[in-house]
Amino acid sequence: MRRRVMAPPPTEPGKTGVPDALDTRRGTVVVVAFTVGVAAMTQTMVVPLLGELPRLLDAGVAGTSWVVTAASLGGAVTSPVVGRLGDLYGKRRLMLIVLGLVTLGSLLCATAGSLAPMVIGRGLQGVGMGLAPLGISLLRDVLSPRQLGPAIALTSSVLGVGAAVGLPLAAAAAQFADWHLMFWVMAVLTTVFGVLVARLVPAPPGLASGRFDGVGALGLSAGLTALLLAISYGGEWGWLSTPTLGLAVASVVVLGLWGVWERRAADPLIDLVTTARRPVLLVNITSVVVGFALYAQILMVPQLLELPERTGYGFGLSTVRAGLLMLPAGLAMMAASAVGARISAARGPKFSLLLGTALIGLGYAVCLAQMGSITMLIIGTVVSNGGVGVAYGAIPALIMTAVSPSETGVANGFNTLMRSIGTSLSGAVIGAIFAGRSMPLGGTSVPLRGAFVLIAVVGMAGAVFALAIGAAIPGRPHESSTS
Repeated sequence: MRRRVMAPPPTEPGKTGVPDALDTRRGTVVVVAFTVGVAAMTQTMVVPLLGELPRLLDAGVAGTSWVVTAASLGGAVTSPVVGRLGDLYGKRRLMLIVLGLVTLGSLLCATAGSLAPMVIGRGLQGVGMGLAPLGISLLRDVLSPRQLGPAIALTSSVLGVGAAVGLPLAAAAAQFADWHLMFWVMAVLTTVFGVLVARLVPAPPGLASGRFDGVGALGLSAGLTALLLAISYGGEWGWLSTPTLGLAVASVVVLGLWGVWERRAADPLIDLVTTARRPVLLVNITSVVVGFALYAQILMVPQLLELPERTGYGFGLSTVRAGLLMLPAGLAMMAASAVGARISAARGPKFSLLLGTALIGLGYAVCLAQMGSITMLIIGTVVSNGGVGVAYGAIPALIMTAVSPSETGVANGFNTLMRSIGTSLSGAVIGAIFAGRSMPLGGTSVPLRGAFVLIAVVGMAGAVFALAIGAAIPGRPHESSTS
C-alpha cells in the first residue's frame, strides 16, 4: 500500500505569532486567483483572429485550426500531470515552471510569422490551464477551513472572467494595432505574476510520497490526444470517416491499457480507485457538462451578435462591440462566486452545484425565447455564467472533501481535464451544428437561425442532465461540505 505524507493542518489566523499572517493569506488568494485568470485569457484570445489566421500565417484553414486545438490539447493532457508533479515536488514550484512555459509560448506567438511556431507557442500557452488545479490545491494547504470556501469560489470564477475579458481585449488589439501585441502583453503579464508568485505565495508544507509515473503520463497523454482530436475534427472529417474512427479506437485501446497500468503501478499518476468513488465520479461528470455549457455560449452568442443584419436574425455588430457585450457575463461569474461561497457555507457545496446548473439551464431558456433581442441575449448569458460561477466554486470543494490533502493536486487536475473535455466536446458539437445548418451569403457560409436554436436546446438539455447527476451525489446538500 502506498504511504502518503499528510500536510499538517493550516494554522488559524491570529495564532501564528506573525502580525501580518492574515494579510499574507489574502495576498496569496489574490495572486493565485488572478494568475489563474490570466492563464484563462489565453484560451479565448485568438477567437477574434480565427477568420484572419489563414491570411496572417499564410496557411490553410485546416492548418490554422490547430492554433485553437493546440491550446486545448496542451491544457487537457498536461493538467493531471502538472497536478501530480505539484503534489510530489511542490505546488508553488510547479506554478512558477508553468508560468515560465506560458511566457515562452507567448513570446513564440508574439514573434510568429508562420504556422509552426504559432502552434508550438499555443501548445505551451495551453499548459497554463494546469495553474487552476495547482492554485486551488495550494490554497487548501495554506488557508484555514473558514477561508477556503470563498477563496476557491473566487479562483474558480476568475477562470470565466479571464476568458470573457480576453475576447474584447484581443479584438481591440487585432482591430486597432498589430495582432502580435496581445501576445506581447500576455508575456509581460505572466512574467509579472511569476514574480508575484515567487515573492508573495508561500510554499505549502508537506509533499506526497512516491515517484512520478512517467509511463502513466505518456499513456494518458497519447489516449487523450487521440480522443480530443477525434472530437475536435470529427465534424470536419466525418464522424464515420477512417481518421475519426481510427483515432476513437486508438483512444479506447490506449486508455484501456493505461487503466490496467495505473491499477498495477506502485505510484500511479491518477489513483483510479479515488476517481471511481461515487462523489468524485459524479462531480467529474457534472464538470464535463458545465464546461460544455460555458464554451457553447462563448461560441454561440458573439457569432449571433456579429452576423450581418441582412440574414434577418443577426445584429451586425463589430467584433469589439460583441466582445464588450460579453463582459457582463464574465463579471457575473465573479459576483456569483462570492454569493455561491456564502450559500455553500450555509447549505453545502452540493446545494450550490444544483443551484448553478439550474441557473445555466434558465439562461439558455432566456436566450432561446428571446433570440431576437440583444438585451435578452446578454441577460441570458449573465444568468448562465452566474450559474457557472456558482457551480465552478462548488466543484473543487466537493472534490477536496472526497480526497486526502496529498491527492488534491492530481484530483483537481483530473477535474480540470474533465472540464477541458467538456469544452472540446462543445467545440465539436457546435462546429458540427454550424456546418450542417448553414447557408451561403456574400461568398461565405453563415449559420442558419435554426443552428442557434438547436444550440440553445442542447445547452438546456445539458443543464437538466447535470442537475440530475448532481442530485445523485451521495448525502444531503449540507452534508457534502462536512463529510
